[in-house]
Amino acid sequence: MEKKEIFTYDAGFQAYGMGWSQRPNDQRVAIGSMIEEYSNKVHVVKLEEEKNELVQQLEFRHPYPTTKIMWSPDVSAGAKDVIATTGDYLRIWDLHDDTADRRVTLSNNKNSEFCAPLTAFDWNVVDKNMIGTASIDTTCTIWDVNEQKPTTQLIAHDKEVYDMAFAKSNKDLFASVGADGSVRLFDLRRLQHSTIVYESSDLVPLLRIAWNTEDPNYLATIMMDSPTVTVLDIRVPSIPVAELNGHKGAVNSIAWAPHSACHIASASDDGKALIWDLSSIPKPVEGRWTVSLSPFPLFLLAFCASARPHTNTYTYSP
Repeated sequence: MEKKEIFTYDAGFQAYGMGWSQRPNDQRVAIGSMIEEYSNKVHVVKLEEEKNELVQQLEFRHPYPTTKIMWSPDVSAGAKDVIATTGDYLRIWDLHDDTADRRVTLSNNKNSEFCAPLTAFDWNVVDKNMIGTASIDTTCTIWDVNEQKPTTQLIAHDKEVYDMAFAKSNKDLFASVGADGSVRLFDLRRLQHSTIVYESSDLVPLLRIAWNTEDPNYLATIMMDSPTVTVLDIRVPSIPVAELNGHKGAVNSIAWAPHSACHIASASDDGKALIWDLSSIPKPVEGRWTVSLSPFPLFLLAFCASARPHTNTYTYSP
């Protein structure tokens, strides 16, 4: 049988949250639905090598759409298959061969029946017991997964927080973005202060933040309704080091390559996903500078979502 390089899976619903298993050579991905009602679902899909296609391993119900899905970064021998999801709350799920059990639903609002929806979260890869969530109530909350309780909650922005990301080499650093148009850097050891490393023009809301997996100096973010990806160097605040202009629609998702410091992918309303090569960006020595990149000939791979007009999310396999 001829080995395929592109696989398609039709979930039967508009997909939004998506996350790859972090285990080496484990070709499984969790996909969350975007259905405008309470009852939603998550599919766990795997590559069936004998059939040379993606097949559904299991399905479980999820209250409201998942705003993000991540697998546990703990891939040690004997570690369970665990995923986390956000929506109205943070939920931890234990996966089995064909079922999923909800381990816990985590809420930091015990005194009310109402909750502030969670827009995103990140799982700390250095301290695998730590998850951070972002909320429309302007806060970020740091959770202890084993103890199933929050360790820190802080007002991170002046308006809604739309995303947060831990540094990949330092368990205490995280960055966040929000409706106030700023990128803010926090250190869990010194939460009395935060650093604003970037503010968008006219304070247009920033929707997503991604931390370079190989070089901790670089972040990427996207603005609301913008076709541009902005790349930042935290050593040179305020001014982007690169602006990636190649999409014809608003960018919805960004992801750095897991094993390369100079490759980043973006997905857009134009139905395309582009992979960018940033190796041509000069290294900063002194002062500030900006490089604006177009995708030709810099993108290495692109694909269109033919079944539906928009590409909502993009994620790399580890």
